[in-house]
Amino acid sequence: MVWRHCISLFVWGTATTIRRGGSVASMPRTRVCAWFRCRRSTGRVPILRGVRRGILGGTFDPPHLAHLLAGEAAYRDLGLDIVTFIPAGAPWQKAGRRITAPEDRWQMILLAIEGVPYFEADDREIRRKGWTYTIDTLRSFPEDEELVLVLGADTARGIPTWQEADAVLQRASIAVVPRPGVETADVDEALDGGRFTWLDTPPIRLSGTMLRRQAGAGRSIRFLVRDGVWRYVEEKGIYRRP
Repeated sequence: MVWRHCISLFVWGTATTIRRGGSVASMPRTRVCAWFRCRRSTGRVPILRGVRRGILGGTFDPPHLAHLLAGEAAYRDLGLDIVTFIPAGAPWQKAGRRITAPEDRWQMILLAIEGVPYFEADDREIRRKGWTYTIDTLRSFPEDEELVLVLGADTARGIPTWQEADAVLQRASIAVVPRPGVETADVDEALDGGRFTWLDTPPIRLSGTMLRRQAGAGRSIRFLVRDGVWRYVEEKGIYRRP
């Protein structure tokens, strides 16, 4: 029975979409058979064990091409099995700021990663009550998973101010995406003692703040985000000013 399912999946394509505990993943076919074996024996959709997982978090308001390029670079350069995009629920760093509703940000990240078999979206931070802290998210993954936190240089520079920063650096290695205007020396100093590497990506001056302002002024953000995200923003009028 399991073998027949696996053969069918290989014929249909290179990946299948699987829902598991609040996440939606396009699973590479190399892991499909193992998924079905566990699914049949337990009756529950499992969390994959022993994988090298990249974690790319943020408000994703909206998710844009720089996010996807960072995930792609981490996947290729670091030999990851999968990159998990986790929209923040209530990020403490942005207390008092207006953030688009979680359900809209969740739908946009699903549209942003659509069709990429090694990208997945996970809503555990949106579902969690209270402030969002990275260390809580890292601890929610199985201990035998190797975690790589993918961060922009501007965010990585601020890790010493995070909740339980030392524990974050112990649980995960850091993959740093260069950002215009951020000196490498500042990041090196902030992450002293942690496991980190610089990703080889072109510097892109693209941010959610810029895109929200552009959309709010009635200008198109097409080609700065995936087409599905652009259509969603246009149809819902998410950033349209009253």
